[in-house]
Amino acid sequence: MASVEGNFIFSLLLLSILSVADCDLVKGSVQLNSGVFDKVISKHKVVLVKFDETFPYGEKQDEFKKVAEASTGQPDLLVAEVQISDYGDKDNTDLAERFGIKKDKHPVYKLFLQNKDEPIDYTGDNLNSDDIKKFVMKESGLWLGLPSCLEKFDKFVTDFYKAAGNKRKEIFTAVQEAAETITDKIEKNSADIYIKTMKRVLEKGEEFIESEIIRVEKLRDGKVSDKKKEQLGERLNILTSFQMRMKDEL
Repeated sequence: MASVEGNFIFSLLLLSILSVADCDLVKGSVQLNSGVFDKVISKHKVVLVKFDETFPYGEKQDEFKKVAEASTGQPDLLVAEVQISDYGDKDNTDLAERFGIKKDKHPVYKLFLQNKDEPIDYTGDNLNSDDIKKFVMKESGLWLGLPSCLEKFDKFVTDFYKAAGNKRKEIFTAVQEAAETITDKIEKNSADIYIKTMKRVLEKGEEFIESEIIRVEKLRDGKVSDKKKEQLGERLNILTSFQMRMKDEL
């Protein structure tokens, strides 16, 4: 009798755990399955899909949540998740086979662009949400906020690289004027980095960005305080924004 009662309690506990996991909704993300996958994908300009095990958890899932939340301000991007079960009804295993998803590779990110036949594979670090966002921005042209980056100033950078000659100086002046209107201290610090970086590009050429990224990365990886490391990381995000937009215009 005690054994039966113990098994019943264990079953209730297991169901409770599974229910909690099942309700772990990710803000900014939708769940897709075989029945609706193509319908949903075809209706959106850009869709980032994470293929994963059922009830994912841990650091990789935490990074996915950051990406999903960042997408809420970008109307042209849908972030979605497909959970693949290798037991019971084996939900979504047909999607796994279709896109070549291997269980030992979970999670797998694929970016679907409207009117493109094949998705683009993400091959970067699954433990770095900023890298995933950079991938989406680079391949789709959409803007997602990285720490310290400002959308308006990233657009200035795009215009800067599209321009030539004196037009670049005009854009630089516009950046300076825009920075003067900022009252928030944190955004002001970011704007100053944009100004200094753009000024160096005008003085030294576009090769400045690559060399500066290497220099800042070495500093960040050295013996510096956590606060300094964070500041250098934010500077790298802005430099990467320049780098991505520069490559788009090559």
